[in-house]
Amino acid sequence: MSACCTPDRGGMYDLSQRIRVEDKRLINCKAVDVNQLWPLKYAWAWEHYLNGCANHWMPTEVPMHKDIELWRSDALTPDERLVIMRNLGFFSTGESLVGNNIVLAIFKHITNPEARQYLLRQAFEEAIHTHAFHYIVESLGLDGREVFNMYREVDSIKGKDEFVMSLTERVLDPDFTTETLEGIQDFIRNLVGFYVIMEGIFFYSGFVMILSFHRQNRMTGIGEQFQYILRDETVHLNFGIDLINTIKEENPEAWTEELRRDLVGMIRQAVEYEIAYARECLPNGVLGLNADLFREYVQYIADRRLERIELPVQYRSRNPFPWMSETMDLPKEKNFFETRVTEYQNAGTLVWD
Repeated sequence: MSACCTPDRGGMYDLSQRIRVEDKRLINCKAVDVNQLWPLKYAWAWEHYLNGCANHWMPTEVPMHKDIELWRSDALTPDERLVIMRNLGFFSTGESLVGNNIVLAIFKHITNPEARQYLLRQAFEEAIHTHAFHYIVESLGLDGREVFNMYREVDSIKGKDEFVMSLTERVLDPDFTTETLEGIQDFIRNLVGFYVIMEGIFFYSGFVMILSFHRQNRMTGIGEQFQYILRDETVHLNFGIDLINTIKEENPEAWTEELRRDLVGMIRQAVEYEIAYARECLPNGVLGLNADLFREYVQYIADRRLERIELPVQYRSRNPFPWMSETMDLPKEKNFFETRVTEYQNAGTLVWD
């Protein structure tokens, strides 16, 4: 049947014009209305969206009074303070870079509604993460201008951010299109840059550093927020890898040997940036951490990311921080309302339930 009669108006609709799930594609789909979510084709995109919703949290629900006491005391060494400050500096603007890339570069070129649904959720989560660093800075009474300008003023942070931002220049060009082979390849480079490198490699050294404090019951408010950020980022990474792999499947002509070599080269370059960052954060080592351990760790996670997008491993290093796997599996069992801030106030006048 190609048409149906509607009881209320007596009109006829051509059902052949309705969306067919097999016509859906992640990019370059002109046959499908992006406003119509149903029927779903990419169950993985919808599942990631649901997981993101289930993991919802807000920074101001996390207590900071113990962090404030410790930060104001003499219990933290200068090297420990350096680790904390450098990571606040990187993450405070790194999350914004990712969010802006979603909104300005990725979203308009994705032509599938369920994938767009997740991108909207992810962009909101990036805003929450940026909010978290504003909350931490304000709670500890830090110089916000210093923290939020580190991506301009600290070489190891500036190098990482500029490297990733260079991967979005072509996609931001008003004339950019994914309708050419070169355009699809540039779009894949952008996705690998932000999902695999930024969120899948660059963020992970910082997670280890901050969560090492948390494992020793120090800076627990920051640590708890980093746990929830890590859980969100794990979903972001999984979505990004599914997105990259499905675009590859739908556009096999773009997955050339030259592109694969370029992506391996990008990831190897990113590993060196991250090792330099770890070295700058840990000039003397703290909490049993040192730059050599992070070299191993960054190489280890880079190999895992390469495997997941079907590229050859490069390092075969061991994982010196196996406890991170347990942290990434963190269930949402914390009852935020048991420790919720009753009124959002600054570091000097926090009041807790």
